[in-house]
Amino acid sequence: MEYRIEELASLADEKVDTIRYYQARGLLARPRREGRTAIYSDDHVAALRQIRDYQAQGFPLALIERLLNEGGTSKGAALLSAVSAESGARKLTRAQLAAESGVPEALLGSLHAAGLLVPLNAGEASGDERYAEADVQMAKAGLDLLSQGFPLDELLALAVLHARGIESVCDSAIELFDQHVRKVDRSGGEPTGVATTFRTLLPAVTTLVAVHFQRTLLQRALQRLREVEEGETLEAAVAAVETGVLEVKWT
Repeated sequence: MEYRIEELASLADEKVDTIRYYQARGLLARPRREGRTAIYSDDHVAALRQIRDYQAQGFPLALIERLLNEGGTSKGAALLSAVSAESGARKLTRAQLAAESGVPEALLGSLHAAGLLVPLNAGEASGDERYAEADVQMAKAGLDLLSQGFPLDELLALAVLHARGIESVCDSAIELFDQHVRKVDRSGGEPTGVATTFRTLLPAVTTLVAVHFQRTLLQRALQRLREVEEGETLEAAVAAVETGVLEVKWT
């Protein structure tokens, strides 16, 4: 089929200006021209729908351009889709995140400013920030901590310190993955192979990190209680540690 730009915009549910912007950025192939009339095809329709699908997964336009140039069956596309899928199917606005977590939007804004709350579409110029379902769980957990009497400013400072350390560890882990998993897979195999490996590794790594963090926190808390010789508190804490088991369920 052949379409003029207005017909293409209607069919793909996009604005004419958006289509022209995608063309200027190189995300969309130039149309065939008949005199002064631009003629588009079903390939343009498919490309626009692919761009929208990638945007729904939270990918910035620069990355979408790269994925489109690589082709829809590239290993990079498969891996990025897997990463996006693990964040949850729904993409929430900040207002929706506030409503579902019970955390005021103003506090979410503070978390965003501190770099603790990062939208899926960070870097986009639209300003229409979208968050993952996992952010609801994290916001609720943070609210639970505040309810125990922790000062907000000190809790935020500790969270920033933790986040920076986690970022450094994650960067090193990604480098290991890239060198020892993706590097091997690049030589052949199905595009979804590396994504399947990622989905296997993610829950395993999450469990490892969560259990190790809890164990370290409990051991050091017990050490502190012994140092200050809080006998009854220490006894109760030891009992809790000995009977408690951290369970990490991946859904």
